[in-house]
Amino acid sequence: MARVLLVEDDPLVRSAVISDLSGRAHAVRTAGTALDGIRELSSFPPEVIVLDLGLPDLDGRQALRMMRAVSSTPVIIATACDDEAEVVRLLNAGADDYVVKPFSCEHLAARITALLRRTAGGGGIPVIRVGGLEVDVARRAASLDGAALSLSRREFDLLAYLAARPGEVVSRRDLLAEVWHQSYGDDQTIDVHVSWLRRKLGETAASPRYIRTVRGVGVLLDQPE
Repeated sequence: MARVLLVEDDPLVRSAVISDLSGRAHAVRTAGTALDGIRELSSFPPEVIVLDLGLPDLDGRQALRMMRAVSSTPVIIATACDDEAEVVRLLNAGADDYVVKPFSCEHLAARITALLRRTAGGGGIPVIRVGGLEVDVARRAASLDGAALSLSRREFDLLAYLAARPGEVVSRRDLLAEVWHQSYGDDQTIDVHVSWLRRKLGETAASPRYIRTVRGVGVLLDQPE
């Protein structure tokens, strides 16, 4: 059983998907517009989102960007476009999977099950501890020496990714792919977010404690020396 948010403006599709997923013990909430979907996402956080691209109020890509700005919940895109380049753009923009319309409810249910299995990682998500730094991935909360850190969504994602690999140098390309979900981009974006994160951790590039830059290679997070 999972909490599923279906953002779809076609009432017939909504009805069919609700009936099928409810019969599989999923708890389904729906929205007919992108803005209603974002409100639902904030009020009743789901475990997976099924997002139609052909919505009446916002382009589906805009809706995806807005959802990604406030949540890391896995998103399955429902699109009538089977163009590979477009699918790649959507995945790079933050989607986790996609189905092409028209799709069967059985196909969608299988995609949801597979996505939840991948994101669950086969067990509970541990709390990551590196020195006095603590990152609770499930609760999306972090603290330093017992004091809570106020982090933006992107800062938390960056911190969690680095903290899960203590002492490992992570390349900018990997950060773009795994944290920003982009296949290419400006290194300055990463540098700015690393700088902001350092400030939250009470350190600077000149006097690092947890985050260190390896010139020409990437970034690593490790216990203070």
